[in-house]
Amino acid sequence: QGQLVESGGGLVQAGGSLRLSCAASGRTFSNYAMAWFRQASGKEREFVAAITWSGRNTTYADSVKGRFTISRDNTKGTLYLQMNNLNTEDTAHYFCAANTYMTRNGPEYDYWGLGTQVTVSS
Repeated sequence: QGQLVESGGGLVQAGGSLRLSCAASGRTFSNYAMAWFRQASGKEREFVAAITWSGRNTTYADSVKGRFTISRDNTKGTLYLQMNNLNTEDTAHYFCAANTYMTRNGPEYDYWGLGTQVTVSS
């Protein structure tokens, strides 16, 4: 069974940046689409960004477009999320996920990590 482990979360001031990583182990995810989702306290999980297995295609939620960049390094088995110009509304627990095809729909993803917390202070 494959495993996804997120890292890179933390506390940052509004306007700052963070880079999240998601390391895959136990199986190869290089031929899987991958995505980032987030869940703020008291809210439903929401889609953030996704990337195809090759990295050639990406898609973003409108709320993060232009500020966040999803990327992957299949040689390292790692997914990234570069987050710039963070604001307090970005505070959430961030999860990475993997699936055989790219989709914005969370329930369609087969593999999930446990997540990493991002807190943005004003």
